Amino acid sequence: MPSADTLIAFLGVSILLGLTPGPDNIFVLLQSAQRGWRAGMAVVVGLCCGLVVHTGAVALGLAAVFAASAVAFTVLKLLGAAYLAYLAWQALRAPLSSAGPDAGAQGTAPTAAPSLWRMVGRGMVMNLSNPKVLVFFLAFLPQFADPARGAMGGQLMVLGLVFIVATLLVFGAIACFSGVFGSLLLRSPRAQQWLNRVAGVVFLGLAVRLATSQR
Repeated sequence: MPSADTLIAFLGVSILLGLTPGPDNIFVLLQSAQRGWRAGMAVVVGLCCGLVVHTGAVALGLAAVFAASAVAFTVLKLLGAAYLAYLAWQALRAPLSSAGPDAGAQGTAPTAAPSLWRMVGRGMVMNLSNPKVLVFFLAFLPQFADPARGAMGGQLMVLGLVFIVATLLVFGAIACFSGVFGSLLLRSPRAQQWLNRVAGVVFLGLAVRLATSQR
């Protein structure tokens, strides 16, 4: 078990990392702005579920095997890029909702929002299909583990759980703030249209970035 001082320092670093702009928190921000804070929180839960898998892989030593395989890394990053490109396509072609006060004048029809479970799955796929997260965990978590304090696997699991708590707090705050702000924008069909376009372009940029990333 890591010492209390180590856990506090690790929590602080994890919060700072969560605040640093990256694919996951940008994803939460955009999904919350487009679909509301509840959908954003569902995405956050999905991302944290993905982090549980990554933590287990690092603790069991599977991450090192994966990181050593160039083929596995390439296949997973291309799948992740394809998923982001699909989300970009969905955002760019998304019809306007009828939530706005003047939606009827625009002739828009009501659109069904994805279920919260679907948004959880979306967050989990987003996290698990990004091999950079696994490689990051493999390099980051062991720095705070001490072999003298017990089994490394157990310490890595504890550190991973602390990182997940930090992610839940930071990303949850982003989801709530962005969801409230986005609900104001969605009252205007024009703002809603621009939000969809921005989301599409950002997702497409993230797809290109992931597809061209190196280990």
